Amino acid sequence: MITRKDVRQWDAADPLGAFPARFALPPGLIYLDGNSLGALPRATATRLRAVVEEEWGEGLIRSWNDRDWVTAPQRVGAKIARLIGAEEDEVVVADSTTVCLFKLLMAAGEVREGAILAESDNFPTDAHVAARVAELLGRSYRPTPRDRISEALTSDVAAAILSHVDYRTARRHDMKALNAAGVPIVWDLSHSVGAVPLDLKRDGASLAVGCGYKFLNGGPGAHAFLYVSRELQGKLRSPIAGWWGHKAPFSFSCDFEPAPDIARFLSGTPAMLGLLALESGVDLMLETDAQARWAKSVRLHDLFAKRIAILCPELERITPDDPDRRGSHIAFRHPDALAIVRALIARDVIGDFRTPDVARFGLTPLTLRYEDVWQAADIIADVMTSRAWDDNRYHAGGVVT
Repeated sequence: MITRKDVRQWDAADPLGAFPARFALPPGLIYLDGNSLGALPRATATRLRAVVEEEWGEGLIRSWNDRDWVTAPQRVGAKIARLIGAEEDEVVVADSTTVCLFKLLMAAGEVREGAILAESDNFPTDAHVAARVAELLGRSYRPTPRDRISEALTSDVAAAILSHVDYRTARRHDMKALNAAGVPIVWDLSHSVGAVPLDLKRDGASLAVGCGYKFLNGGPGAHAFLYVSRELQGKLRSPIAGWWGHKAPFSFSCDFEPAPDIARFLSGTPAMLGLLALESGVDLMLETDAQARWAKSVRLHDLFAKRIAILCPELERITPDDPDRRGSHIAFRHPDALAIVRALIARDVIGDFRTPDVARFGLTPLTLRYEDVWQAADIIADVMTSRAWDDNRYHAGGVVT
């Protein structure tokens, strides 16, 4: 039987144990929602202050050259490439996740005949984008349940969009096996990057998109990134042609000639404040070893799962046992999950709710101690046994869940 003394010893020996102090989290709060919005790295606040006061305030427009703002999308993309198992010239930071998904799915679907496939139970933006791409290309739209994807990747599919880690359950696809079907897949890595070990080249991925504001701690609404393998960069066209994706933006030519490399997927002028905030989060992640992060994530999950199974058997865990089949959050089903999550937030344990009945808790190895998870389980148990959640305050109100 694991004891609190045991987890304190785990914390004392944790190779990532110094990292929680590098985030600006309020004292006494247990933050289990880094899978939805990452915490603020202390270095980001310092960096943005310098960007605003010095690079923008004093450097003004000169900073595009003097501070190398002009290559920031590629520079930060090259850093993210190291986190996902890609070459440095295969990733660029741009736009939002939704826009990047649209760009790559449209580009992939344009060069091959067939249907556009998406998971019918995926995060809504992926499905919305896929349906719209199918409409614009005059193709059939083929929504398919997540557990039927393997058999649906047939030769009459032009392109598919799949989430590597499911946003509700944390179930993880076998990327290598699905890529072997030969259908172009745009992988959504939003719940994968910075959370699970990734090696896109090894697993045969040629297209992917990821979000910057979850495990990468880039800030609310942070930029996304897109990955296009070298082999495809010259073959695909971005559906949103813009001057920043031109081969010579400052020629100011109205005849669009796309850049020969990953830059062709850029469109408008990059937003520097958000991009440089993301860079701080990525730099912090790169200080750590991927296997150390994943080993801690696995241990955090197993500790949490075991304690909740003992203390709160009425919470049905829907995240897989097998670490190779899951991401870095844990999810439970309960008819009153929304009220339970809100009651926990009132006690400074922050998770989130996803319809129709799922309570999610992010297990972010850079911000959490093992004792945080131990304590969170105690608080969840108290909320459940006392039925503190069964209060009108927690059953209604609020927009973001």
